[in-house]
Amino acid sequence: MKAKVSVMALNWRHTLSLQHMSSRILHTTPRGFIKQTYHAQEIDPKQFALLDEPCILVDENDTNIGSASKRDCHLMQNGSSLLHRAFSVFLFNSSGELLVHRRSNVKITFPGHFTNTCCSHPLYTPLEIIEEDAWGVRNAAQRRLEFELGIPPEQAMPEDFIYLTRIHYASPSDGMWGEHEMDYILFLRGDVLINPNENEVQDVQYVKREGFDKFLKELKESNIPITPWFHLVAQKFLPLWWKNLDNLKKFADHHHIHRMIE
Repeated sequence: MKAKVSVMALNWRHTLSLQHMSSRILHTTPRGFIKQTYHAQEIDPKQFALLDEPCILVDENDTNIGSASKRDCHLMQNGSSLLHRAFSVFLFNSSGELLVHRRSNVKITFPGHFTNTCCSHPLYTPLEIIEEDAWGVRNAAQRRLEFELGIPPEQAMPEDFIYLTRIHYASPSDGMWGEHEMDYILFLRGDVLINPNENEVQDVQYVKREGFDKFLKELKESNIPITPWFHLVAQKFLPLWWKNLDNLKKFADHHHIHRMIE
């Protein structure tokens, strides 16, 4: 039975120390209270540990306004979650094929969904809060490509990413968790070594531009979903950008934030 609670803050790390979340999941709020209720959920230990990572909170103009844990950024409250900075990498090999992957079934948000090469968050650390030319986001993308896909850092140097634009979107995952992100779109070209982290990724494949629509159709026919950010980019931007991989910089727009809130 669900019941809302509101108690003076205890040590929330201790409160959430059990990886089996009972019918009540509590989290801190800006006022220092612990509140929220959810259904039972068993969280993978490795994914649970990542919930402590400090994400970068931003306002609707992408101004850094502080930090919050990955947990607090993704817990849904009153139909939304905290706006935080993120990135989506689209990596193409020398043949122009896009590397996509299917998220593992133990991911907390959008498990089992197909998506672009890599999607994650820059952290509230000195290297990843650098604003100039999205250098902090680039550093984060290099780190996560190695963590998720085993791509050696020297094959994904920060200066090699092409930062195209930002999208602001929000999407619930399962009612308990969701996304509300200022998402930096990064393109990268090159032939890379891949050694997927099975806790993050369950399948990887390269897709040809000419076969992309067929790929999406086959996923739909197989009842395999795609992530909302991948859907938005694929629908609005990807076809044009993919046709112009040799001349991408002309599409770079670092001033306009694309509002894609449904």
